Amino acid sequence: MTAADQELHFADAGEAADLAAFLARLIHYDRAAAVRLQAGGGVLAVFGRPPSFEVLAIRTARLEAIIGTDTTTAGAAGASGPGALDTTVSAGELGDALDTARAGRTADGPEVRDRGLVVTVPKAVTGPPWAGVLPPRGGWRRVSGLPGVDEVHGAVAAAVAEFRARDAELPEERRTRAERDRIGHEIWSRTLGDTGLPLRAVHAAQSLGFLRPVRAAAPAATSAGAGGGVATATPGPTAEPLALLAAGGWLRLRTPYGSIAVRTSGLSGLSVTPA
Repeated sequence: MTAADQELHFADAGEAADLAAFLARLIHYDRAAAVRLQAGGGVLAVFGRPPSFEVLAIRTARLEAIIGTDTTTAGAAGASGPGALDTTVSAGELGDALDTARAGRTADGPEVRDRGLVVTVPKAVTGPPWAGVLPPRGGWRRVSGLPGVDEVHGAVAAAVAEFRARDAELPEERRTRAERDRIGHEIWSRTLGDTGLPLRAVHAAQSLGFLRPVRAAAPAATSAGAGGGVATATPGPTAEPLALLAAGGWLRLRTPYGSIAVRTSGLSGLSVTPA
């Protein structure tokens, strides 16, 4: 059975809508973006890499089931167990599939709109190199020293303002992409306080919508089976705003809406003009 033979049954249509918005943001930075999908423990984890930030972004959503054309219906504990789904697909095609399912569901009336969403998994594509190097599933430990939400927003705003000021000061003959990339690399490679987390990871979290205020909702579901709790599927009113975790050679900024992961060794240079 291939991924294209499978259907994802989302437990909550709102989470599917948030996933569609996440995919749209990835496509904004790369029209040919691919995402790796992994399901486990009743949760779908979607991994993407916006090229401007050189980080891994992770968004999750709860699943009721995964159904294949050559299998019978199975619940989340069975169909989304280890090995139920692990594939790389086009972000655009997955976004289109979500939009199509959501449009059909809206047309079916309020009794259908109160249920989850069924989406066909797009056909697999050849994965980019990053898709073969994902954060570990477990072993994450909390890292101390992460500033509060307001301070994090302030750090990103200050970095963006500095970039724009230094860019405006460049003489015309030096206003090139290479010079702007050099400035960007210098600024966004700085760490957030004493945490060791590059500012580019926080900027990516903000640009992808992970740092927006937490809305009142059902209690959060953690993706323990699909990436070792890399993100939460549905943030609730008591969801922890931010946490910084470490495992192996990775740091991960966890928010109620998703996670940003970066490798702490072998990081390549940043080439980005801040949005």
